[in-house]
Amino acid sequence: MKLLEEKILKSGEIKEGNIVKVDSFLNHRLDVEFLDMMGKEIYEHFKEKGINKILTIEASGIALAVITAKYFGNIPVVFAKKAKSANIADEVYSSKIESFTYKKNYTVTVSKQFLDSRDHLLVLDDFLAEGNALRGLIDVAEQAGAEVCGLTVGIEKGFQKGGDQIRANGYDLLSLAIIDKITDGVITFR
Repeated sequence: MKLLEEKILKSGEIKEGNIVKVDSFLNHRLDVEFLDMMGKEIYEHFKEKGINKILTIEASGIALAVITAKYFGNIPVVFAKKAKSANIADEVYSSKIESFTYKKNYTVTVSKQFLDSRDHLLVLDDFLAEGNALRGLIDVAEQAGAEVCGLTVGIEKGFQKGGDQIRANGYDLLSLAIIDKITDGVITFR
């Protein structure tokens, strides 16, 4: 998505360790109009897949997932929680995920009442680096017996190979922008 690439170049920052900071529009302060354009682009790619639910992870994937759900006819959005709170059901699907950005391990959980074998899922996240979050969400979907019809992210760090590995496993992965490399603070897109 050329508009996303331009937005990253204009509003993004590169931090130490090749961290791409886009919190001015994607994952801290939200540019709703721009998220809407991203959601429409995602819908156009997956509209023929029979998707009836979106699965994401808290917190940064939720905004894009909700806007994207609108284009699929206001389908439900389920998000995996990074901590099991007292108000979540005892019956959960869970998967261990290592966060590249936070350098932490999480056990994400989804209540069994919200996913099952009737679901045709679009798995969505804001970023893809090593692919751990998407693999964890795929694991949760498989535990539920749900079909993963597609995966999508806003920004993929192509040089970290997580996307390549997921595609090699046969998944339809749409990345709206793929950063091929970062050299001396300069981003090159694929």
